[in-house]
Amino acid sequence: MSNPVLIEVLRGALVESRHTGAVAVADADGGRVLALGDVGRPVFPRSAVKAFQALPLVESGAADLYGLGPEELALACASHSGEPAHAATATRMLAAAGLDPSALKCGAHWPMHQPSAQALARSGGMAGAVHNNCSGKHAGFLCVACAIDADRGHYTDPTHPVQRMVRHTIEHLTGVPLAPDDCAIDGCSAPTWSVPLISLARGFARFGTGHGFAPELAKAAARLRAACAAHPWHVAGTGRFCTEVMEKFGARIFIKTGAEGVYCAALPEQGLGIAVKCDDGAGRAAEVMMAATLLRLARSITEHEALEPFARATLRNWNGMVVGEVRPTSVLTRK
Repeated sequence: MSNPVLIEVLRGALVESRHTGAVAVADADGGRVLALGDVGRPVFPRSAVKAFQALPLVESGAADLYGLGPEELALACASHSGEPAHAATATRMLAAAGLDPSALKCGAHWPMHQPSAQALARSGGMAGAVHNNCSGKHAGFLCVACAIDADRGHYTDPTHPVQRMVRHTIEHLTGVPLAPDDCAIDGCSAPTWSVPLISLARGFARFGTGHGFAPELAKAAARLRAACAAHPWHVAGTGRFCTEVMEKFGARIFIKTGAEGVYCAALPEQGLGIAVKCDDGAGRAAEVMMAATLLRLARSITEHEALEPFARATLRNWNGMVVGEVRPTSVLTRK
């Protein structure tokens, strides 16, 4: 099945590029609310499921054991920009468990936030693992490992007790049994599991509602959602799409980016989950794809007005001149 063109990139009045992809919207029982393209095709959600990966941190009691607050829990769900407060929060999480940044296995990269990267370089500093966008997730993994007295040196191994907990959580939320062949290694060296797009959407509907969860898991999901709603900057960072949407909508939308053109979201009040995949992995196209899907599901004029700017992204050149836009096609916008 060929996926439809969902996004067009215009330069002037002409379409310069086109992006195909798939969109899945489901309820917590797995009912299909919207399916565009091949939503049964497995994809690697990558960082889009960090909130799922953070559930054992709360459900196991590790978050309470180490006194982690909402900022730390939001960072555990984050693909952050490596700004100073992001790095400081990751360091604080590690210190709570008696660790330092040398325990992180995510690798180092410069902050994605350019002013922070430039300031770090000007000060003579070097990029460290705490600047990695996944450092909060990894700090959470390490807190769980310490809490259950598991080996801390190999916590990213797919067979490690922490990763087995994560795998079980993903299986429970999506309803998909995961086999060894479904596993690959993410950019941060943690396991990533391939799941059909429609099953990801169902998982986010369940994450947003707690439907079908045991009480402790439902409480853990609600606590993570509340932390991200209260501290959306910790989930992404300055000028980032995820942060800006959650700043506008609070607890009504949980949204999370993944690599290679994946975005997922939970709409707790509507009982829905969303998963989108841009086939060529283009992040800017995937953002508009997600924004247009949210716009399609908007229930009020206020919500429509808040989402519309994200669903038609203006393109500017280096001089700030408007040169085009990224827009959804009628396949995505029609109801």
